[in-house]
Amino acid sequence: MAAIMLQPSTAVKFTYEDFLHLPDDGKRYEIIDGELYMSPPPTLYHQSTAGNLFYSLSDFVRAGKLGKVFFAPCAVVLSDANVVEPDILFVSKDRLNILTETGVQGAPDLVVEILSPSTEKRDRNIKLKMYAKFGVRECWLVDPVSKTVEIYRLDKKNFKLATKLTVSDVLTTPLLSGFTISVQDIFQK
Repeated sequence: MAAIMLQPSTAVKFTYEDFLHLPDDGKRYEIIDGELYMSPPPTLYHQSTAGNLFYSLSDFVRAGKLGKVFFAPCAVVLSDANVVEPDILFVSKDRLNILTETGVQGAPDLVVEILSPSTEKRDRNIKLKMYAKFGVRECWLVDPVSKTVEIYRLDKKNFKLATKLTVSDVLTTPLLSGFTISVQDIFQK
């Protein structure tokens, strides 16, 4: 299934307030630059991949009391016109003040997007630029089809590809010193 961009009926752009009133219909909605996007539910393999990475990250972060890790659906409000739900996100303990009852109010330190055919183009282009613009320090694009992980790090105001990992590699990050997971384990069914 393809992701759908829903256009407002007037020249008015969608806002966070509009996001709060969207239907609870099992679909994922995001607002990017005031445009509303809807994605169908992810596949089971997408969810398995996200779960493998989430549990490893969460266990490491919790053991070291390094911050908080969340998984979708979890609203990340970057601005009134930019509300997204990355598959996984990490907020460091020094920035826990951006966590609220309804979600994350600001840029997480790390976002992870598990690519799917319906969202890959948006994740690679629109969202990657948006995450850099709002100061996300690191973004991982995890591709279950090619079984690769691309790690982008913020360099001033743009992301630079730091590395592209395959199933024979081990993922590490300076954001979480000592964290490791084999890429093969991320994609285990």
